[in-house]
This record gives sequence, C-alpha cells and structure tokens, in this order.
Amino acid sequence: MGLTLQRAKRVHVRTLPPEEQHFKESIHSEQFNDIRIKPYPVKRKIDLVLGAAGFLVYMLLFPFIALGIKLSSRGPVLFKQPRTGRNGAVFQCYKFRTMHVVQKQSKNGQPVVTQKGDNRIFGFGQFLRKMNLDELPQIINVMKGDMSLVGPRPYPVEECAYWNNTFDDHYYRYILTPGITGYAQARGLRGGTLDVELMRRRLDNDLIYIEKNSLKLDLMIIYRTVAQMVTRKTNGH
Repeated sequence: MGLTLQRAKRVHVRTLPPEEQHFKESIHSEQFNDIRIKPYPVKRKIDLVLGAAGFLVYMLLFPFIALGIKLSSRGPVLFKQPRTGRNGAVFQCYKFRTMHVVQKQSKNGQPVVTQKGDNRIFGFGQFLRKMNLDELPQIINVMKGDMSLVGPRPYPVEECAYWNNTFDDHYYRYILTPGITGYAQARGLRGGTLDVELMRRRLDNDLIYIEKNSLKLDLMIIYRTVAQMVTRKTNGH
C-alpha cells in the first residue's frame, strides 16, 4: 500500500526560508488527509531526457574513473548498496567506489555513516567525492526508474530504519521517488551524519520538497547543485 499523509502521527508546520520567497507558504500536514501526493506530470519524461544525456557523460568518463579506482585500491569499480526507495521499496543504488573494501560494523545500535575525514576513503576516491563524480552511476538508477534526478536522497536501509525510529514523520520522505540531489542538498544539507538536529533540518527540507514539488523547483535545485559542484562546496551522501 502506498504512503499518504493521512498516516501522520503528529502535525508539523514548516515554512520555506527567507531566500525562497517565491515558494513561501506555510505547510500544514493535515491539509493533505486522504490526498496522495504525486510528482508533477512531466517529471519522469525530464528524468529520461536529462538522464540520457547524463548516461552519455557517464560512459565517456567511465574508463578514466575506473582506471583511477583500480590504481588506487583493490576491489570493484562500482559500489552497490541497498537503499530505501519510493513507498519503502529497497533497490540497489550504484556509486563509484571511493573507499577501501572493509566490513562496516554498527556501534551501539547506530548505523556507521561515512563522514568527512573517514580513513576508509582512498586518495582518488576523495577527489571523486569532492567533485561529486562518485554519484554519477546513479544515472543508471534514474534510467531504471529507481531514482529521479531530483528528490529526497535515498538512505541506506540501516540508516533509514534508524531515522524512522527517531522521527515520527521520517517515512514521508518515501512518498516520492528519491533523487540524485534534492532540496536539502541544494541548501547545503548533505553528507553523512548522526546529528539529530541536522537530520531534523534535512527532513523538514525534504518534506517541503514533497509538498511543493514542481518543474520550477526542480530546475532551481539542479541549478544550485551544479553551482555547488563547480565551486566545490559539496559532499555527497
């Protein structure tokens, strides 16, 4: 069964930040009882058109990135990880491998997240992360329909379960298809963390996107994401 906002356990009121006045409007969850939130009509078509262009870039860069990874660390070029998608469905998310192959272990019931300065990340992997090129294989997920270009970032299954137990409304993130980038990431809220306050801010931004998703908003997010990549003010998750 799909998710609807009728399943809310509590009501949160969220407003867009001052710099987003063209989207400014209070958001009340109870407004959406019995309403299934859907992506705007042409979203999938845009994913396929821009995704095809992105896939071409992926194919052109793959040999060079693969060589860099192989020369830096033993193991596969691509890293596959189960992540939570739309309506809670689990899919295999693709990335270029940026870390040495080691077994992650949970600590005190908390998931192990990759944070800045993680000693598992090898040199060339650090470069890929800095340029956000490690996310490029997710174009495959977009073409398959597991992901969209824009949407709430998909979390690893273990992290998803952890945050679902932390926030009553965390599962709302999965009403829409997850994205390579999202509203939270465009506003600088990205990277691995177990900070509850920071994750609350990310979740609030994700819920704003879900209730406001539109072509105009997606184009703004894509523009800001590209600008961050050019200025190197980003760190993917």
